[in-house]
Amino acid sequence: MTRRAARPARRRHLRWVLAAGCLLVAAALPAGSPAVGDGQPGPLRMLQMNLCNSGLAGCYTGRAVDRAGEVIRAEAPHLVTLNEICREDIGPLERDLADVHHGGAVVASFQAASDRRTGGPSRCRNGQEYGIGLLAHLPSGQRGHTTYRGLFPAQDPIDPEERAWLCLHAPGAFHACTTHLAAFDSAAALAQCVHLFGTAIPALHSATRRQPTLVGGDLNLRFGGTPDLRDCVPPDYQRLDGTGVQQILTTADVSVGPVRRIDMAGTTDHPGVLVSLTVNRPPDRST
Repeated sequence: MTRRAARPARRRHLRWVLAAGCLLVAAALPAGSPAVGDGQPGPLRMLQMNLCNSGLAGCYTGRAVDRAGEVIRAEAPHLVTLNEICREDIGPLERDLADVHHGGAVVASFQAASDRRTGGPSRCRNGQEYGIGLLAHLPSGQRGHTTYRGLFPAQDPIDPEERAWLCLHAPGAFHACTTHLAAFDSAAALAQCVHLFGTAIPALHSATRRQPTLVGGDLNLRFGGTPDLRDCVPPDYQRLDGTGVQQILTTADVSVGPVRRIDMAGTTDHPGVLVSLTVNRPPDRST
């Protein structure tokens, strides 16, 4: 977890707004780019990792990105959700994912947290933007992809780091999202969780077409905790065995296989979470 020197700060309006209260920024692949293919269900391995790589927190080791690359090369996931990373951490991990999959394309997205003090992005100690990321292997035949992102309306009033969410839409296949919720104010974390599952993801479903939805992230909320993660997650979502505050959740139209915790060899303060899924894709009724 990353926390910079806390100080009272004036609240400011989010500069990025959607009518529903969340930002949606789209970035599509060019026409004809490879993506998820034939509408048939198939196995998908999803990996969640918090790399604690800002350089500002006590859990920083400087070795987490290398370890994450080792895990990706060993486990060959199709979808990777990443928290507490610097912008340039994405590139090496994208290449590692591409190396273990043949055909199709690997796509990467990054979303910086915001710094309330400056009005700009939060920064790692090395000066790079700090935030969350998504990697996905999209097999040949996929009809492009689009990313959606935003800052939460509710934030910890003391911590200057303003938390964000990031989603990827693979048409005809799935929606995948990640976030890193407030670490030091549980009420803010709960409000952010409510916004993600109650506003941001439903807006994504409305803007595109409802599909199986996969969410991985460090939610800083626990099932059975105070507050309880169940207070913000819709009842039709499945909770897969996370590692405390790290969670993977899916809609009910996803079949769940084995879940494993991944040893990060002391490079970060969170183990990885790997799950095998079968995404039961809806039939394509387009004409």
